[in-house]
Amino acid sequence: MKNFAMLLDKLIYTNSNKSKIKLLVSYMQNVSDPDRGYAIAAICNELNFQFLKPSFLKELIMERVDQNLFKMSYDYVGDLGETISLIWPKKINGTVPKLSKLIENFDSMQKEELKKYFLYLLDILSPTERWALIKLVTGGLRVGVSSKLAKTSLAEYGNVDRDEIEKIWHGLNIPYLNLWQWLDGKKTKPKIEHNKTFNPMMLAHPIDEDKDMKKINSENYFAEWKWDGIRVQIVIDHQEKRIFSRNGENISNAFPEIIEDINGTGVLDGELLVGKNFVPTSFSDLQKRLNRKKVSKKLLDENPAFVRVYDMLFYNKTDIRNYPLHKRRKKLIEWIKENKNKRLDVSQLVKFKDVSELKKIKEKVSSFDGYEGLMLKEKNSIYVAGRPKGIWFKWKRNPLFIDTVMMYAQRGHGKRSSFYSDYTLGIWKDDLLVPIGKAYSGFSNEILKKIDDWVRGNTIKRYGPVREVKKELVIELAFDSVNKSLRHKSGFALRFPRVHRVRWDKKANEADSIDFFSNFKNL
Repeated sequence: MKNFAMLLDKLIYTNSNKSKIKLLVSYMQNVSDPDRGYAIAAICNELNFQFLKPSFLKELIMERVDQNLFKMSYDYVGDLGETISLIWPKKINGTVPKLSKLIENFDSMQKEELKKYFLYLLDILSPTERWALIKLVTGGLRVGVSSKLAKTSLAEYGNVDRDEIEKIWHGLNIPYLNLWQWLDGKKTKPKIEHNKTFNPMMLAHPIDEDKDMKKINSENYFAEWKWDGIRVQIVIDHQEKRIFSRNGENISNAFPEIIEDINGTGVLDGELLVGKNFVPTSFSDLQKRLNRKKVSKKLLDENPAFVRVYDMLFYNKTDIRNYPLHKRRKKLIEWIKENKNKRLDVSQLVKFKDVSELKKIKEKVSSFDGYEGLMLKEKNSIYVAGRPKGIWFKWKRNPLFIDTVMMYAQRGHGKRSSFYSDYTLGIWKDDLLVPIGKAYSGFSNEILKKIDDWVRGNTIKRYGPVREVKKELVIELAFDSVNKSLRHKSGFALRFPRVHRVRWDKKANEADSIDFFSNFKNL
């Protein structure tokens, strides 16, 4: 645990990726199994502990620290791990266990036993070690190391290509003992049953219309609709069928009708949508189906799911990721014909002559069509995990804009923990402001400081970390689409709201009202 805490402490104070990789490789060289495997799993946010949640930790701190002192400290610091590590009142002598032993104990103990053990750990650890412990169990280390960078470090350590690690990653078991044996040159590369596990996806870059459009033409690029659903991977091996989200989460239980109807062998890449007869409805209808362990018959009848497939990684058991896209697409169409599947539909290509025609097609796309825009893919592209440059592009429809009024502000996390960066925004309903959504992105650090100053000078009430402010500041939001919502007092929910600009020049009574949505055809 000491080595892991030292690693996290060094990483958070290291800026360059090269230096971070050097630190990670050094850790891998000097720490034995299984500790180094658990450390990499933590950095990649692959660990999960049943009882060790933020609420559990807050209960513990209340037993040792005055409640008001903790709340004031947490409000000021903005980070739970940092707050507890600094405010914890006791330090006793004790032997700090190894990382692997900690995790073994966490997994085997019941809640009451775990509570006593965790209190003991907080007592014997140093502030830095306490901070690392809390980061470990709550996830989201926030030390500037992505899963991609961790795998790059593994590749550097083992002198192998990162893509080789990406291809087998989701078939490995923590703490990755067979991976280390391969990277150390003791055994051959682990064999993974790709038809039974998630395979890393290929992602697209947002298009830069000034630079990237010059290379787009109908001879070298496919165009297809960017559907307004969620990206999924379907892994089928006869009776073993799984649906994975883009992050590798198994979401099969939420979509039993797809699991029941699909057959064959292969790995497919597509967009999960809801609707009847392959006509997609809104994203808000799809949201009703997400994050459910069981689905009611009513939901199944009202919002049946299907997958619009646009790529194929494995044709039967043959790996075709190194085939060019145009050949993979032919294999996909061939596979669909061979395997009658009532819930699978091939995404159709958008025909175009040149870029000017593509622009006209894109301009016709509206929020109620079920499209987010267009995808542009190089016909000869192989399927590579990650986000390679200049191969696939997403060309999203132009955003919509609405003027809102700030109602509440809350401090952010990580680097923004000292600033009020999370905003609840409202629009007018008659003479009353009603919340329309929250936004915490889209602005520069310079604008953030100006908003933060305004919030501090215009706070009228305090609710723990939340500040109610004077209803005076107009924020212009950009958003992708809107749907009706029973969860919002305004009756509407915005898709991906973000701050476009602060309208210092506008008065609150000039902000938009719910009448703004009266002309939206999908509402």
